[in-house]
Amino acid sequence: MEILQALQALGFTEYEARAYLALVDDGELNGYELAKASGIPRANVYAVADKLLQRGAAQRLQDAGGLRYAAVPPAQVLHGIESGQKQALTAARRALARRPRRRQPAAVFTLRGDELLAKARQLIDAGERTLLIAIQPAEAARLVAPLRAARERGVAITTLCLEACELECGGCQGEIHRYRLAPGGDVRWLVLVTDRHTALIGQFGAAAIEGVVTDQRLVVELASAYIRQSLALATLGSALAGRFEGLLSQEAQRLLDRLHPGGDFPAYIQSLSGSASS
Repeated sequence: MEILQALQALGFTEYEARAYLALVDDGELNGYELAKASGIPRANVYAVADKLLQRGAAQRLQDAGGLRYAAVPPAQVLHGIESGQKQALTAARRALARRPRRRQPAAVFTLRGDELLAKARQLIDAGERTLLIAIQPAEAARLVAPLRAARERGVAITTLCLEACELECGGCQGEIHRYRLAPGGDVRWLVLVTDRHTALIGQFGAAAIEGVVTDQRLVVELASAYIRQSLALATLGSALAGRFEGLLSQEAQRLLDRLHPGGDFPAYIQSLSGSASS
């Protein structure tokens, strides 16, 4: 069943997939034998075989016993499909690039429920150069496959683990930094920026899962700054823990305390430094 579904995902109909697998498994077959081996009605089997011939997935043989069919080797068939899809993608990319575009402000699209992680996977899959991500273990586990694939194709990933996990969960990828920045309670955050071009910001809670995705420059820069500046502050807190007194002027100390909701900025950034980076 898994092989049938894979072939159908590549464009085969169910009958075509069943007929091709029968030829792969059983070798040269005539029409009657192919119908019996694949479970395809005899009235349909010759039309299906002709489709396989057109796809380059089967070959026709004529011998003393009559007309027979044989499978083209799977590696050859899959290579042909891959080449054809690459050509189609290249043609579509060029055609779309030539279409005139109306200039308009970048939209901010809302995401709810399963849309949020589905869009995150799509952005990760489309990433080409850089990926900034702030994430928690539950979402890291669900995004590990596309994240690993992005890393393996050379995307530079910087990951901020918002829970400062003491043990690696295996979900985070790339250059991983672990600092305690999670919102707490039953709420989890996901911030993702791909190629400094698109930002996704999401919140997972017991009551709702919601977020936004946009190419709007300001939002992209703000999302990037959240991850980069959080890492910078946490790194300073780790490097200067216990040594802030005397490093800051009184005016700088008062300003930073006022800016921080807790009123004690040095204590805040020191509290972030509970785990190492890797």
